[in-house]
Order: sequence, then structure tokens, then C-alpha cells
Amino acid sequence: MSTTTAQHRSKQALQLGLLIVLAWGLNFPLQKALLKAMQPAGFLFLRFALMPVLVAAMLVHRHGWRWPRLPRSELWALARLGLLGQGLHLALSSYGVHWSTPFSSSVLLACGPVFTLLILRAYGLERLGRSQLGGIALAAGGALLFMSDKLLAADWRASGGDLVLLLAAALFSYYTVAAKPLIERHGAALVMGYASLMASVPVLLFTAPAAWAVDWTAVSPLLWLGALWAIVGIGFLSWLAWGWVNAHRGVARTAPLIYLMPPIAGAAAWLAGGESFTAIKLGGAALTLAGVAWAQFSAHHPIKP
Repeated sequence: MSTTTAQHRSKQALQLGLLIVLAWGLNFPLQKALLKAMQPAGFLFLRFALMPVLVAAMLVHRHGWRWPRLPRSELWALARLGLLGQGLHLALSSYGVHWSTPFSSSVLLACGPVFTLLILRAYGLERLGRSQLGGIALAAGGALLFMSDKLLAADWRASGGDLVLLLAAALFSYYTVAAKPLIERHGAALVMGYASLMASVPVLLFTAPAAWAVDWTAVSPLLWLGALWAIVGIGFLSWLAWGWVNAHRGVARTAPLIYLMPPIAGAAAWLAGGESFTAIKLGGAALTLAGVAWAQFSAHHPIKP
């Protein structure tokens, strides 16, 4: 590939990355409205009922009707990734957003890189330097300040939602670390597809009773369109596109775009739902994101085998 072509692709990837982050930020208020109308279990049931159809279509398009066969050990690893990194992660994210606010959700879910560093340390793959430890401490203090108004007001529903979101961010970080060897061998699309298929049946069985009780006729046509966009556009197509952006720009150059998501989500929530922002909340959010960025982009110290 020529230098000019590579620069053009990089520019296209940057433009697409900005559009994806914009879509993700705007999706938080939409997801809040969907969860209110359908309840978290209802939305999860709808998502995991539709996702296998999308995944199967993608795999047929890429591989025809004979999909790649994987060793049994890797299938078990994919099942674990699907249950924890997709099923439980998305379930906790949905309940967390439902109990919390769009802006809080976007800030706390952006803490994923901190958990990734801690998991790499726990796996013995990386040492944490002073800069990284400082960033983690700053992010933790910022998150505590960010949640302090809810804790002091004894708003246990919102506070619980924030804690659930942090756990969801940790699970996604686990998925990111544990999936890396499989992705290097088989590609992101195949790993995401197989893991999603393996998570679908347990989630559908878990959410079916609550989904049955949802008054689906009360969901407006506009919200049905929003659900289709949230599942197909945000939950499927945007993640495939994000993989293309990472491939052409590199993870290190693409990752900072994520920090645009909370301001977009906050502005969208303020315009759509009247979410209010105190000085303490804004300060806590700024410290949290600064700490995450400091920890993420400090010099890494991999442990040599």
C-alpha cells in the first residue's frame, strides 16, 4: 500500500471513528428510554433474539454455510467469553443504565482501560509503573467524587446502578484481555460471532419470563425503530466498524476518541431528558477520565517470559 493510500485510509478511519463515537454517545439517552419502556430484561431478550440472526448472516457472508471448526478447548474458551464478556456484561450494563443516568453510565463505562491494566497485572503479563498507579488512584478518587452526591443523598438505586456499571466495565476489560489470543488466531468477527451465539441461549432463558410480562403493545413505533437501531446499528455494525478503524489507525491512536463519548452523552442527556450537572459531578467526571487517560497512555512495562 502506498504512503498516499495509507494516509487516505487513516483519514477515512479517523472520520469513521468520530462518527462511531458520536453514535455511541447519542445512544445513551436512547438506551435509557428503551430500558424504561421495555425494562432491562425485555430489551436484553429482544437483543439476544435478534443478534444470532445478524451473526449467522455475517458468518454465511464470510464463510458460506461451512463455518470454521475450532478445537474443543477454544470452544470452551469462547463459551466463557460469551457468558461473561457479552451475556453478563450486557446484562449488567443494561440494568446499570436503567438505574443510573446516561452521563454517569458513559463516564463509568469509560473506566474500562483501568480494569484492563489491573487484569493484565493479575495475569502476570504486565507490571504497573508509578505513572500507571498514579492514574489508577486518580481515576478511583474521581469516580468516588463523581458518585458522592448520590451516596450522600442515600440514593441507593442510582448508586447501585453506578457500581453495577463499574462491574460491567471490568467484565468487558476481561473480555478484551482474554479474547486477544483467539482474535489473533481467528479474527475479531469470528470470535465475536461465536461468543455471541454461545451467550444467546442462556440470556434468552434467563430473560424470557420477565420479557413475557412486558406490555409490548405499549411500545411506540418510534421506540421500536430506536430499538432496531440500538441493536443492529450500535450493538452490531458499529462494533464491526470500530474493528476496521482500529486495524487502520491502531489501537493506541484510536483509543483517545473514547474520551469524547461522555461529553456527547452528557449533552445529549441534557437536551433529551433534562439531566442536571453539579460542579462536583463535572469535577469528578473530569478527574476520572483524566486518571483513566493517564493510566492508559503511561509507559507500559510488560513482564518478559
